[in-house]
Amino acid sequence: MSHSLGIVIESLVAALLMLTIGYCMLLNTRLKRLKADEQSLKATIGELITVTEIAERAIGGLKHTVRDVNENLGNQIASATALADHLKKQLAEGDNVLRRLSRIAIAARPLADADASADAGAPPMSAAKANAAAAQKFADRRRPDGIAA
Repeated sequence: MSHSLGIVIESLVAALLMLTIGYCMLLNTRLKRLKADEQSLKATIGELITVTEIAERAIGGLKHTVRDVNENLGNQIASATALADHLKKQLAEGDNVLRRLSRIAIAARPLADADASADAGAPPMSAAKANAAAAQKFADRRRPDGIAA
């Protein structure tokens, strides 16, 4: 019995050794794959660092461009605001001139009505034509110094 017990124990040890060798081979292949993955991971990390540096430089360039554009846009907005103010002043002056011309045309209208009543056969003039005629009569009346009365 002791002899067969020794063989059983020896067989059990041999089987366990075979399982250990198989498991070691499996671990060895996994370690090789891990090493290969480590190399590819190092390459990927290197590429990522390079791309990150390029992106940082590009972002710096974009920030510089944004500052330049902001500066130029600010200057253009300032000049556009000044031009808008100038145009407002000119429009106000034009309105003032138009009001004065309208008053002159209204003041000259009785003369135009008297002329129209003298020409009894002539058709009545439109308001635009009456204004134009009054403006023309005003322009015809000049002072000796060349300024309209």
